[in-house]
Amino acid sequence: MHNNYTVLTILPVAIVLVAFTIPVSVVAQQSSSLSPQSPFLNNMFKQVENSVVQVTSKIPANNTIDSQTQNTTALGSGFVYDKQGHIITNAHVVGPSKTVDVTFVDGNRYTAKVMGTDGDSDIAVIQITDNNITKSLKPLTIGNSSKLEVGDPVIAVGNSFGLSDTMTTGIVSQIGRLLPPSGLGFSIPDAIQTDAPINPGNSGGPLLNMQGQVIGINTAGISASEQDGSTGVGFAISSNTVMRIVPILIEKGHYIHPYVGITSATLTTDLATTINASLPINFKGVYVDQIKKSSPADKAGIHGSTIDQYSTKHGGDIITAVDGQTITKSEDLISYIDDHKSVGDSVVFTIYRNGHILNLKTTLTARPSTSSYP
Repeated sequence: MHNNYTVLTILPVAIVLVAFTIPVSVVAQQSSSLSPQSPFLNNMFKQVENSVVQVTSKIPANNTIDSQTQNTTALGSGFVYDKQGHIITNAHVVGPSKTVDVTFVDGNRYTAKVMGTDGDSDIAVIQITDNNITKSLKPLTIGNSSKLEVGDPVIAVGNSFGLSDTMTTGIVSQIGRLLPPSGLGFSIPDAIQTDAPINPGNSGGPLLNMQGQVIGINTAGISASEQDGSTGVGFAISSNTVMRIVPILIEKGHYIHPYVGITSATLTTDLATTINASLPINFKGVYVDQIKKSSPADKAGIHGSTIDQYSTKHGGDIITAVDGQTITKSEDLISYIDDHKSVGDSVVFTIYRNGHILNLKTTLTARPSTSSYP
């Protein structure tokens, strides 16, 4: 299957989705690993700890790395979204489960129904229906991730390595990152990079600003191997992405992303020289590698590359703008389509082809499903 876009592979490190998988016979250690901090951070932790939960789901044996383990449990985190009992977590935390267990800081455990998942953004919404707890729920405030700047301090709260109620701190290392998919899915745009430790078990927990507002969902870390922990490079799904998708998941149970049907890469000097030696120096844009047949890109007349007998690529359009907005890298293209467009919307691509500028219009369709769950 072709992805919408080509993503850069990070080697030799690995992108690790940070749900923590354990045998069901193992009881997660219930202890706080919070180190002594300033009074401000002490108060921040006390302010949010009752709103952050541990999410536990059963994973079928054929979905685990260890084929000998017949019964395993995926352990992640989540946070209270509203007083109707909705809790936000990661799609990879709940997996194919229809119900999950939710444990609060006081040790009380409840069953929650999976209301909706979106694997392409790695967001899931679950709901506790027990009226005795929903009345006392304390939803966290969702902040505006578009106001983040590199260097802003952030706080992550979750269940790192199964250790409940863990708080870590750091800064925003960068914004607008493109998070590669874990499998056959699509890249997640507009991700937040942070050096706050994001370890297995932190998945689905909140990334907070200094006002205690959620500005992201912790979802992945980079490590030298899948067995290692955090190395200071973690990722969170932006709160603006969350606020666009979560209400739809609550209403419909699924979210439909718009689809272009190309694989692409940010144009570099080496790539430009390979595909078209006559390109102007420092020419900027997004190189179109492949076109999915009958996709919106195909119907618009966008051209992908061709490969000669020596396995060398030639040609391929270069996208320089979308709807008149300049595009210089793949992240720009993916973010614009996902953030500002819906299925059925028209879009105009400005294309550089063999020294000519073309404006090609098409209508976006729904992404093909990449979910491995029924």
